[in-house]
Amino acid sequence: MDWRGFAQQMASLARDLLAQESVNDTLERITGSATELVDGCDAAGILILRGRQVRSLAPTDQVVEESDALQERMGEGPCFDAARTTDGQRQYRIADFREEARRWPKYVPEARRLKLGSMMGFLLFTKDEDLGALNLYSYRPGAFTEADETAGWLLASHAAVAFSTARTHAQLQEAIGTRHTIGEAMGILMGSHHLTEEQAFATLRRYSQDNNVKLRDLAARVCESGSLP
Repeated sequence: MDWRGFAQQMASLARDLLAQESVNDTLERITGSATELVDGCDAAGILILRGRQVRSLAPTDQVVEESDALQERMGEGPCFDAARTTDGQRQYRIADFREEARRWPKYVPEARRLKLGSMMGFLLFTKDEDLGALNLYSYRPGAFTEADETAGWLLASHAAVAFSTARTHAQLQEAIGTRHTIGEAMGILMGSHHLTEEQAFATLRRYSQDNNVKLRDLAARVCESGSLP
């Protein structure tokens, strides 16, 4: 491993990740970079776990989605465990899918049928939260060395910060947009019904609660139609 060259690539990637326009663009850049930066990596993806339900984000190949779906169905697997972190472990590696599966006896035999040779999983985490798992796959058994595992861990560390930052930015932009839309809807009601600001907001909130409509969706409809539905 040329660590100096790798460090230069990681520095360039860090700047590139911050320049992405959306969360999805950021995730796609992360998984795409995994296949470029980690030797032997043929495919990569990010697995998000909610309860026992799995979501595959930014997969670079169909096999990633198939592996994630398999782990969800079996209720086990390295990515599944990395996302759950029930034992505090933050990275996993299956060196050779041909060997006897001691840890994931249901997942590994089925994964062989996907023609997977080896894989690694890394928890994506920040100081405040666990975000999911970055998963790297190879069709070749024994493809990943300890140096590759270190490279994957470094990539996952950068990816977690970029993922968290992009998501926070998206949430902030959504909140600003929602606030603007609600303000515009309040202005419409104030003008058409001679209401105060407090009365207009109370009207929107009451209608939202009584009709089980999200406040932001109701505000958008008021802005479009010029009145309450």
